[in-house]
Amino acid sequence: MSEDLELICAETEDLMKKAISHLEVELTKIRAGKANPTMLDGIQVDYYGTPTPINQVANVTVLDVRTISIQPWEKNMLQPIEKSIMQANIGITPQSDGHQLRLFLPPLTEERRKELFKKAGAEGEHSKISIRNLRRDSIEQVKKLQKDGLSEDEAKDAEKTIQDLTDKFISLVDKHLAAKEKEMMSV
Repeated sequence: MSEDLELICAETEDLMKKAISHLEVELTKIRAGKANPTMLDGIQVDYYGTPTPINQVANVTVLDVRTISIQPWEKNMLQPIEKSIMQANIGITPQSDGHQLRLFLPPLTEERRKELFKKAGAEGEHSKISIRNLRRDSIEQVKKLQKDGLSEDEAKDAEKTIQDLTDKFISLVDKHLAAKEKEMMSV
């Protein structure tokens, strides 16, 4: 395989790995009934006019399976953190004692579980779409090289390699979704 084709395949694989990493991050945000500090990762707090992640203005710890404690480093940050969590609409209402916030995760109902399955499935579908788009773009690059004088056999080999990568990463998405579903059912 020529150097250009190897570069296209390596770049495609790298981008597909990034799609899987993004899926992993998104799946950790979907709560499975267990308290996990990563649930708060996408939430920004207004820290003196600057949007800042909660874990940079407070100590976030898991007290038990269903409780997260948020201890702000500055007492005046309690209200903004509480407000940000409420606005994030993660399905949990923070409880304040004046010094720290506690998030009590209710047990998942069957209806909520189905909602979360749909959300996880949608994230998986987004990842599959981005992987397929990467495949399409890479095959277009191979076809361009073929017009510029690349042999048909080399082009077909490269397309097969790209398709194999696509199949591998799509099955990885399915494995991640199955693991998340199992995690949600085990709680």
